[in-house]
Amino acid sequence: MQIGELTEQVERISQGYASRFGIDRDANWFVLKLQEEMGELTQAHLMLSGQARTKGRTGDEIGELFRSEVADVLCHVLLLAHHHDIDVIEEVRRKWLVWADGTGLPQ
Repeated sequence: MQIGELTEQVERISQGYASRFGIDRDANWFVLKLQEEMGELTQAHLMLSGQARTKGRTGDEIGELFRSEVADVLCHVLLLAHHHDIDVIEEVRRKWLVWADGTGLPQ
């Protein structure tokens, strides 16, 4: 699957969710929802690393939770980028891949 196709699917799902629950997906919502998901990822990471209560979850359940939260964060980054008409691939090329040849270091 290409990132554009993934973004389109995630966008459709998010639109449906917002419609069902009466959510106005404005610029603030996209940033705040990403922040919420980062908080959940952080909590799962702390559980995984033994630095937070497990809330009765097994190691396998915590691993699944962590992977799930990584997916949530990725999807919300894609939604935020889509909302602001950002070409994520182009920005990764511009920001990261210019260093791929190993001749320089990021500043």
